[in-house]
Amino acid sequence: MRIRDIADTIERFAPLSLQESYDNSGLIVGRYEQEVHHALLAVDVTEEVLDEAEQNGCDIVITHHPIIFHAMKRFNSATYVERCVERAIRSGIALYACHTNLDSASHGMSRHLAEQIGLSGISVLQHLASDPSAGFGAVGELVEEEDAADFLRRIKATFSVGAIRHNGITPGRRIRRVAVCTGAGGSLIGDALASQADLYLTSDLRYNDFMRGERGMIIADMGHFESEFCAIRILFDILSKNLCTFAVRRSERSRNPVHYLV
Repeated sequence: MRIRDIADTIERFAPLSLQESYDNSGLIVGRYEQEVHHALLAVDVTEEVLDEAEQNGCDIVITHHPIIFHAMKRFNSATYVERCVERAIRSGIALYACHTNLDSASHGMSRHLAEQIGLSGISVLQHLASDPSAGFGAVGELVEEEDAADFLRRIKATFSVGAIRHNGITPGRRIRRVAVCTGAGGSLIGDALASQADLYLTSDLRYNDFMRGERGMIIADMGHFESEFCAIRILFDILSKNLCTFAVRRSERSRNPVHYLV
């Protein structure tokens, strides 16, 4: 199957036009007319993921995060990015990324996370001006009120989170309306407040972000990798349901680079 056919399938769900200006989604290594037979899905391109691709005969690696974000002036194996790109080229492995376009697709990352944690009546938290049906983050309601601390413990267990950072929780505080944003979501705190959320769940928050819980909104950081691991499942569903003759494998070596000392 040609890479173009795979890219077209993904981009019908998450058009490249939805990606942010700083992003580098799409085909990074390879040619659109190149024939490929077996895809490996991961969150990031790493040397361990390329080991897995080579060992399992995968000739394209599809990830959420692009291996290249900024212009590169040299390839001399000095960094893992250079080594991975060099190795992919030598091994004939194509690299494709589906990043902020998958984040902002109408049924993309945040909506998937919202569904996983049991929210209903889900809507977009921050709409794109170019497409009202798309945007970042999601907000919805739990079927029943839940103790806030118990909710965060459930998130910790469900998503194998090493630690959840959060602002203060009043003992016995109950929540119903929850906003979420996969990945770095500090910029959407204002949108979460405007949505009347009782709790906002995201990642990569800064110190001062935790002080922005006006009206008692709980702000919680579940970790970047943990919030975005669902990208593998989304991409698997897109490809396996639409390209029945194409082999797709979920990576077993897509690892969180952040470790927790407990």
